[in-house]
Amino acid sequence: MKANEIAILITIIAYMVFMIWIGYKVSDRNKTASDFFLGGRKLGPFVTAMSAEASDMSSWLLMGLPGVAYLSGVASAGWTAIGLAVGTYVNWLIVAKRLRRYSERIDAITLPEFFSKRYHDKKKVLTLIAAIWIIIFFVPYTASGFVACGKLFNSLFGIDYHVAMIVSASVIIIYTTLGGFLAASTTDFIQSIIMSIALLMVLVFGVQTAGGWDAVIQNAQALPGYLSFTSSYDVATGKGVDISLLTIVSTMAWGLGYFGMPHILLRFMAIENEEKLKTSRRVASIWVVISMAVSVLIGIVGLAMGKVGAIPLLEGSASETVIIQIARLLSTHGVIFALAAGLVISGILASTMSTSDSQLLAASSSVSNDILNGFFRKEYQQKQLLKISRGSLLLIAVIGIVLAWNPDSSVFQIVSFAWAGFGATFGPVVLLALFWKRSNVYGALVGMISGGAMVFIWHFIISTWGGWFGIYELLPAFVLALVLNIIVSLATAKPDAAMAEEFEVVHQK
Repeated sequence: MKANEIAILITIIAYMVFMIWIGYKVSDRNKTASDFFLGGRKLGPFVTAMSAEASDMSSWLLMGLPGVAYLSGVASAGWTAIGLAVGTYVNWLIVAKRLRRYSERIDAITLPEFFSKRYHDKKKVLTLIAAIWIIIFFVPYTASGFVACGKLFNSLFGIDYHVAMIVSASVIIIYTTLGGFLAASTTDFIQSIIMSIALLMVLVFGVQTAGGWDAVIQNAQALPGYLSFTSSYDVATGKGVDISLLTIVSTMAWGLGYFGMPHILLRFMAIENEEKLKTSRRVASIWVVISMAVSVLIGIVGLAMGKVGAIPLLEGSASETVIIQIARLLSTHGVIFALAAGLVISGILASTMSTSDSQLLAASSSVSNDILNGFFRKEYQQKQLLKISRGSLLLIAVIGIVLAWNPDSSVFQIVSFAWAGFGATFGPVVLLALFWKRSNVYGALVGMISGGAMVFIWHFIISTWGGWFGIYELLPAFVLALVLNIIVSLATAKPDAAMAEEFEVVHQK
């Protein structure tokens, strides 16, 4: 192993050890399941904001998004980023405070538990269905993070993909199992800072290496449709391909996913004071806009670097390693630059870990708190429930490792499907639960089932028909779930007086 690779590896190992240390330091604060899954509702505004967005962006920010921009230009990546930026702001603006207030009043510590308590579902059917959907979509989502880690170490050091993936997953598992939600949120806050530094460092170095900003733009302009928001560059044909208005709308529909993301919504529920959410909203929105813009630019810059021979030209899913290739080049300029490259790679790890830890927690809470303790009404002492929660986390992580076994898996595609699943399954239910008094348990149940089912149906069947049917599955599934929720709620009995009064109390605060 070369000296620059050793320097990178030392930086990465130091970063991983630091994450485990944080998990160990906060482990003794987990006395109850509420502490383990929600941090006792004690998060500050900055940790709430940055941990929410770091857990949101995942390896998609430093691998998936630059990879899409690298291959096809700004249109697909750009409209996705715009949709996500709008979704982020609106979610913080209208959902955060209401969900924090409502969940505290009915004493809900997970999203599935919130649904059942909001609709006075004594049989906990909503809890069970929601928990099952979380497991179904979060396991592959977690797997995408493990895939990103495996690709990272394999492309950098030539380490066997499977070994690298298992070691990386083990680090995430250790600190999350030890420290729970508080460890995940604290590490996510730190990881968001590292991700920001990594993005800016790669962008500046990449532009200089490509011959300056003018050279980057000239290279992009030479590719038909590459810099257009109404067409994209087709690598196979070397031509520009027009993008329809419907495709643009469906791409922007990524923003709808925010309303149903359990690991983001949990941050809203965990902040210590709802009045601090305004600060969190501003911090989160600014960070998201800047980070995604820089990420798209890195994809464009990376292609220009490939054209001048600074880094290899990348094809297919290999485009998702563009930041890794730039970091590797950076490391060849001396020890200081090698350490800086190590920080960049740690940023990629940070983006992956910050999402995987939150997903593991949400999925394990669905097994222990929502299914065993909630639906099946198993009465456990808090220490027993903590052990079950940690055991569930380990089991789900192992399943994620199995699903991540294929090194050719695309991070962007896996995240895209899981994102659609959560957005359509939970998004309409969350919005109607918080803002429509007439919404009832039957509408919520039908909406939840139909949204998740339609994601599968549209993705694997309808989208294969081509044409306008090829749009992103989140949009049609979200609309269907919302419409059916409203229709069924209106066609069935009104919520009882106690539920209506509870809604009014939260609404009037």
